[in-house]
Amino acid sequence: MTETETLGVLSLLPATVAIVLAFVTRNTVFALSVACIVGVIAAGQGLMGFPNLLKNALGTTSFSWILLLELFIGVSIAFFQRTGAIRNFSAWVETLNMNRVRVQLVAWVMGMFVFFSDYFSPLFVGSTMRALFDRYRISREKLAYIADSTSAPVSVLVPATGWAVFITGLMVGMGPIVDATVATQVFLYAIPFNIYSILAVLMVGLIAVRIVPEFGPMKTAENRTIETGKVLRDGAEPLMSVELTGIEPFAGVRTSLFWNFVFPVLIVIGVAMGSFFVTSSALTMEAFLLSAIVAGIIMRIQGIPLSDIMSTAMAGIKGVMPAVIILAFAYAINDLSKSMGTANYIVAQTESWLTPGLLPVLTFLIGCVISFSTGTSWGTFAIMMPIAVPMALTFSGNTLDTVVYATVGAVLGGGVFGDHCSPLSDTSILASTGAASDHIDHIKTQLPYAIAIAIISLAAYFAIGLTF
Repeated sequence: MTETETLGVLSLLPATVAIVLAFVTRNTVFALSVACIVGVIAAGQGLMGFPNLLKNALGTTSFSWILLLELFIGVSIAFFQRTGAIRNFSAWVETLNMNRVRVQLVAWVMGMFVFFSDYFSPLFVGSTMRALFDRYRISREKLAYIADSTSAPVSVLVPATGWAVFITGLMVGMGPIVDATVATQVFLYAIPFNIYSILAVLMVGLIAVRIVPEFGPMKTAENRTIETGKVLRDGAEPLMSVELTGIEPFAGVRTSLFWNFVFPVLIVIGVAMGSFFVTSSALTMEAFLLSAIVAGIIMRIQGIPLSDIMSTAMAGIKGVMPAVIILAFAYAINDLSKSMGTANYIVAQTESWLTPGLLPVLTFLIGCVISFSTGTSWGTFAIMMPIAVPMALTFSGNTLDTVVYATVGAVLGGGVFGDHCSPLSDTSILASTGAASDHIDHIKTQLPYAIAIAIISLAAYFAIGLTF
């Protein structure tokens, strides 16, 4: 099958089965594995297509990268807990006269501060703020929502990220977008039109200060936590295992908030940001590897035995394995959907009746459907940008104007929607991991907020289209 071919409506089957079963059974691994099996059978590959799918999807550089990143982050979090760094950080934050509102605002600001990596951000925010959220009776679902909403939606709004490099690279060569400089200009002018991402970030702050009241399943989760102290619902399965959440600080050794927490974090930020400005590619995985090694050396200097350091590292690796397994199946189903032409089918159903006025709103809507079905924003950008931007340039007479900027913003917002709330999304999985929340509970509580923002965005794009 070529890149432009599709199995038609049948191509929607794997993603549909995965999403429906995930909500019905509340077991993401089961849902994804069944969806993969159903998909390979529907594609005519038979039962042997399932192991072949896993080999092809997981034997890639991209999966190896996120696997190693997850493992090194797990080790770092384990070291934070074994040295009491997270406990010390929580104690320091407590001195700032915290309450439920301020704790949520701190998490919101921290998520925006770590703008350079949508993978690091949710894990960092979730793991460092979890104890404070528990103490102030704020649900794990709420923590996962804040961590998720300040990852991808923030990364796509900042020009100094790998996201911006990828997006501008997709636009180079389209009409008057002759080089990276012009593409960067288009990206900057499109930021105000990336309505979904802007509102997704603002929504967190408005909910934290209670300007926007909680509603839907999130309100139920928050009432449960406030009234009973249960940060998770009965029967919930946190995506971070007890091997990691149950690590206690090492007794009898004096540790330091700076050397055991701040310094390793600065290494991550310094290496990731420094490598980005030098090579235009943030070496996030390498940054975490170096940070974990340095943190381990500091622990040994402080007197923690080598055997304990190694057992702590292994506990960290074990702790992130539930997320790794889900990520593996999510990668597999995304690869299957790509081979079946899911995105091509969705685009083909609407491409023929686009008009200048409808282009932004329909571009956003199609992007939402593709990204939610596949769980990938970058994949959505790669599919939609070569289709939507040339159409916008045709409507604008091959000049860079509002039609083009609004369309680019719509592509970006539509891609982020699925990355933000699909049960198949890697960043949503990482947000559940960092918060130690049940993954489906995170999705169920966040989805009404995401849909509400998407509806507002659709209305805004429709209004913008009326001005063309």
